[in-house]
Amino acid sequence: MKAFVKACIVGLAVVALASCKDEITASGLNPKDFESEYNGAKTALYTLKNANGMEVCITNFGGRIVSVMVPDNQGQLQDVVLGFDKVSDYFPENNQTDFGAAIGRYANRINNGVFSIDSVTYQLPRNNFTHCLHGGPTGWQYQVYEVVEADESHLKLLRNSQDGDNNFPGNVKAFVTYTLTGDNKIDIQYEATTDAPTVINMTNHAYFNLSGNPADYAIVQDLLYINADCFTPVDSTLIPTGEIAPVEHTSLDFRKPKRIGLEINSDSQQIRYGNGFDHNWVLSTGGDINKVAAELFCPSTGIDLKVYTDEPGIQVYSGNFLNGTVKGKKGVVYNERHAICLETQHYPDSPNKPDWPSVVLRPGETYRSHCIYAFSVKQQPDGE
Repeated sequence: MKAFVKACIVGLAVVALASCKDEITASGLNPKDFESEYNGAKTALYTLKNANGMEVCITNFGGRIVSVMVPDNQGQLQDVVLGFDKVSDYFPENNQTDFGAAIGRYANRINNGVFSIDSVTYQLPRNNFTHCLHGGPTGWQYQVYEVVEADESHLKLLRNSQDGDNNFPGNVKAFVTYTLTGDNKIDIQYEATTDAPTVINMTNHAYFNLSGNPADYAIVQDLLYINADCFTPVDSTLIPTGEIAPVEHTSLDFRKPKRIGLEINSDSQQIRYGNGFDHNWVLSTGGDINKVAAELFCPSTGIDLKVYTDEPGIQVYSGNFLNGTVKGKKGVVYNERHAICLETQHYPDSPNKPDWPSVVLRPGETYRSHCIYAFSVKQQPDGE
């Protein structure tokens, strides 16, 4: 009986939170524009708030962060992520984007979409060059997550991924929990279990522009710090070669805060392959969630973003393939390098690199991953 009552209370809370009928969010979103259905499942917009005025809006379609309002150095709230004004714009038939998504089953690329577990080979769909990217063409960013818990400070989402989902093996039950803390942190925790051996690698794909002005401001002006001595070089199709190389004497050395645009157009082969930065850095944090993995600082607003994670790697993508063909919130056209992604994860193509940290999940085990995006205001980034 107690369990039934608790379930009813949770259900009512979720309904109440999702039905802020005419209440426009601080970022200018209308929750009604996110009330829809996709593949028979209902979508909605969920709003997290804290006492500092920070606001995070999330839709359960793809578990996507739609907007993040944080105060700048003048005390004005700025929306620091790219996204759309209505949920239908996220549907794959309208826009093939990963804006703000909770990516699964496997973030980043798997070479030729092929991997093996216990001598069984699996062929995944190929949706990027000849590779499988972000779980395939119908990855979790294009699916509706079930809302398990929701209040003004946190949102817990569930994705039941069936055996054979984009040809991945095993029935996987995955949770993503977003928590907005009182000190302006977005805390993201992932968990997953399976009934058969599989691979899993989850991340969030928010596109950050800390100026709050993605129409006019390119992130090449921002300062970036990455706590990594090494990275994983890629070939011309952005698949890691298997080498772990030092960043020293390369354009990818961000061990001290450096303006992103300083070497983004260098003649380095690695830069040419990605048309900028689109690489995995091997973090020097040792999986310690209390150590800064990366830091992004915007001089125009003073907004600073620190990234913490227990993952071994972080993919930094400098918006090189935004090409002005997509219109986002408030009709803003998203142009090249007007946003940056800081994706905490295991290394790309790890299923085919046995010497790298394993991404295999087996029955009886629980996959866990933790990422924190911590916002503040300062004069200069710290670096470590």
